[in-house]
Amino acid sequence: MTRYTTWASPLGELLLAGTAAESGIALTGLALPGGPAVRIEPDWVSDASAFAPVVARLAAYFAGERIEFGSEFAVPGTEFQRQVWHELDRIPYGTTTGYREIAARIGRPTAARAVGAAVGANPLLIVRPCHRVVGAGGQLTGYAGGLAAKRRLLELEGAR
Repeated sequence: MTRYTTWASPLGELLLAGTAAESGIALTGLALPGGPAVRIEPDWVSDASAFAPVVARLAAYFAGERIEFGSEFAVPGTEFQRQVWHELDRIPYGTTTGYREIAARIGRPTAARAVGAAVGANPLLIVRPCHRVVGAGGQLTGYAGGLAAKRRLLELEGAR
């Protein structure tokens, strides 16, 4: 059963979705305003209390008091996507990297475009830091929450 809540973040109202897990809730999605439309399905259950620890970590992140989330994730993906997402999880707070660098780290140095597609398919914005991936020469490139949100997140982290 999918549970969800919304939270009024400094970037606007976030939609958090997840399933029950040993630790309480395993995130399956975190969407920002202005990003791809995520619809609350009729069988989803509103459950703000299940997400209280996640919301507290997000609030601390936005307050500049937290650099890691420590959340549990339950997101299906292809083996390639999971490799790319694992590399996203390894990008340190306050730094950026490029698509080519991620491709090289997963042993697929010519797969920068495929890496871009996998980064774009990341359903866990902010907590799986795809905002830390930039284009060649450090250019801000696409972000599901919009480039203004990406810029704000990088500024918050001191990366820009």
